[in-house]
Amino acid sequence: MPIPGQLLTTAMAVMPHADAQRALDAALSLDIPFWPQLPHLSYHEDMYVQAAEHFPGAVLDLENKRLSFDSGKFVAELEECLAHWDQPEHFDVTPDYSAVYPRFLELDLADRPAIRGQLEGPISFGFNVKDENDRPIIFDDQVRPFMLEFMARRVNVQLARLREKNANAFMFIDEPGLQFVFSGISGYGEAAARRDLETFFAYIDRPRGVHLCGNPDWDFLLGLDIEVLSLDMYSNGERFVAYTKSIRRYLDRGGVIIWGMIPTQTENFEKQGLDELAARLKGLWDSLDRAGIDRDFLLSRSLLSPATCCLINPDREATVERAFAAVKALSRRLRGELLGLS
Repeated sequence: MPIPGQLLTTAMAVMPHADAQRALDAALSLDIPFWPQLPHLSYHEDMYVQAAEHFPGAVLDLENKRLSFDSGKFVAELEECLAHWDQPEHFDVTPDYSAVYPRFLELDLADRPAIRGQLEGPISFGFNVKDENDRPIIFDDQVRPFMLEFMARRVNVQLARLREKNANAFMFIDEPGLQFVFSGISGYGEAAARRDLETFFAYIDRPRGVHLCGNPDWDFLLGLDIEVLSLDMYSNGERFVAYTKSIRRYLDRGGVIIWGMIPTQTENFEKQGLDELAARLKGLWDSLDRAGIDRDFLLSRSLLSPATCCLINPDREATVERAFAAVKALSRRLRGELLGLS
């Protein structure tokens, strides 16, 4: 089923709440809801830790809030993991790792235009999780191929669960670490990332998308075999729209862009009002229209969201919830002005 556009709203899943129901209510306030990830509620809900559930060799130090990898443990646990390879429940998110996911699946979500899930992507996971020699596992030629297939299986199992609730369910692959591929110092370059992501996406059911808040190589990102791309346009919008040819190719093959324009960090949120942010967003779209990408066509393939997640505000939940409300207000305004919709 297609992912809707028309400037409907969604958001990133990582939220600063310690109250699971309050976080879920906020997520449900948007057009396309999702199940929140709540690292302030439990370290198990850290996005890397959630992705590591049942991963052979993962070592979770709850006292020091540290996730690492042990090569010997990987060898010892691999056979047991493979014995569960055809059991979907082994790859799903369990209640120990998310207080919200089971609640989300209990809801009647069939009337929503879509719903969404998420999992940390293999590039970011591989950079972040390090072995006993402090070496990221993305450089381990034995572990990396298994990691790609393991993470893909987790994505597919979650997507299947969500599709039972809504036929238009889709998944975010969260890849904050992808920007480091292009830093020149990562030791894991564009060719390796393209190879591994092509392998990873070949394992994954459609529709699937990527979310990241950084500033990667936009041609690379727009060339991935995905259906939805979620970006921090507040920080990167002017750079992004310069990639007209890649954006056009992406849209022509059915891609959807999520324009993250509302900042969630308190200082930035208070800098600009809705009028200024709406004008800036329309300016980006006008720039693409002048370059030959019809604005109505673009908006039919566009969603709106906050620019990023944020866990560090002094008021914690309050600014994030204000940003969610601002995204809804921005959607109402632009859908009325540009699309003639309520």
